[in-house]
Amino acid sequence: MRKYFGTDGVRGIANKELTCELAYSLGKAGAYVLGKGKERLKVLVGKDTRISGDMLESALCAGLMSAGAEVVCLGVVPTPAVAYLTRKYSADCGVVISASHNPMEYNGIKFFNSEGYKLSDEIEHEIEALMENMDSIEFVPLGEKVGYMTKADDSIRDYASYLESIAESRLDGLKVVLDCANGAAYQVAPLVFKELGASVELMNSNPDGKNINVECGSTHPFNLSKRVVETGADMGFAYDGDADRLIAVDGCGNIVNGDHIMAICGRHLKEEGKLKGDTLVVTVMSNIGLHKVARAAEINLVQTNVGDRYVLEEMLRNGYNLGGEQSGHLIFLDYNTTGDGVLSSILLASIAKKEGKTLSELAAVMTVYPQVLVNAKVRNENKSSFMEDRVIKEEIQKIEDMMSGNGRVLIRPSGTEPLVRVMLEGSEEGQLMDLAKGLAIIIESRMA
Repeated sequence: MRKYFGTDGVRGIANKELTCELAYSLGKAGAYVLGKGKERLKVLVGKDTRISGDMLESALCAGLMSAGAEVVCLGVVPTPAVAYLTRKYSADCGVVISASHNPMEYNGIKFFNSEGYKLSDEIEHEIEALMENMDSIEFVPLGEKVGYMTKADDSIRDYASYLESIAESRLDGLKVVLDCANGAAYQVAPLVFKELGASVELMNSNPDGKNINVECGSTHPFNLSKRVVETGADMGFAYDGDADRLIAVDGCGNIVNGDHIMAICGRHLKEEGKLKGDTLVVTVMSNIGLHKVARAAEINLVQTNVGDRYVLEEMLRNGYNLGGEQSGHLIFLDYNTTGDGVLSSILLASIAKKEGKTLSELAAVMTVYPQVLVNAKVRNENKSSFMEDRVIKEEIQKIEDMMSGNGRVLIRPSGTEPLVRVMLEGSEEGQLMDLAKGLAIIIESRMA
């Protein structure tokens, strides 16, 4: 059982759950474990725009330096920039201070290894064990062996230059609206699009430490939709607080989510012979519309549990190069080791330019099927055993037979609550809700 690390680093309300003391211990233990006896570990540290970032950065860096690390502060940069720059600057590891799309009062600390990947469970367990027994740290640097800090003034420039280098075409004549969520993309996203020739209008690009993710960005794309239509832009892009997600909007104001983007990019890569294994890696929540696009394009789909870490694990295990989630975590493994919102938007815009199509025309390849979600309250000890019940299995089969291949039933236990989540997908939303509620009632009666 983990005490500190969750599925995406260490997170909590800053100065309450994620304290300076915890950040210091995490830095010291992390440097010791990742250094493996190396006296001068090189660590990159980046952050998003939250007001608590400075406080946690100071504590984290103090912990790192107390273990003899050379700390290179990148300033405010996207999470994927830290992953990329860790490799470019030949660092031993990278650390991001961010809570992604969560509210301002939260923050988090996440490590990348020297190759830009999130740490393995084994390494995280080792760091946690050391944090519980800090006196066991044997290396205590003194004198000239104490760690020190420098600042990387070119981090945004270096990351922007890399993103520009992977664009498939210039973006001259394209008008885009960028919603930067008052977060980590606010500098690099407009820089890259302007230097590639696009006309850029900005939204939510004035961070003050308190307005990150507030009714903006990838979790609130509807104001972006309105702005795209009002300004006559060709498309819009919304990032989250640490810019590892992307939700797009076409010129008509329609939302183009992660499933749409994977459908567009997957078909494009397949046509150019660049989609490894002719395969997309998606989660069980991806829309059936994406499944139909893939089938028509002769693209294989591999499904994982919900979570970008599971997508990445499957991609690495079998050598695939494109995967992601409906929420906008998109991993282009040829270019970066984690979800990258700005990279994804550059690739999507350049595909539209290269193919001479609007984003609306590209997105029309996929029909989005309605999804409804109903929670069934069950006893916690029963939430993973629903498929062992004959009555529930028969009801699921009955619903799937009724849909005749144009819908599906997905049932999964909540990871944190005594709930079973019932998701139905199909062509008629009203019917889906009735069926989902009926199935939830059966599950509750059988699993209570």
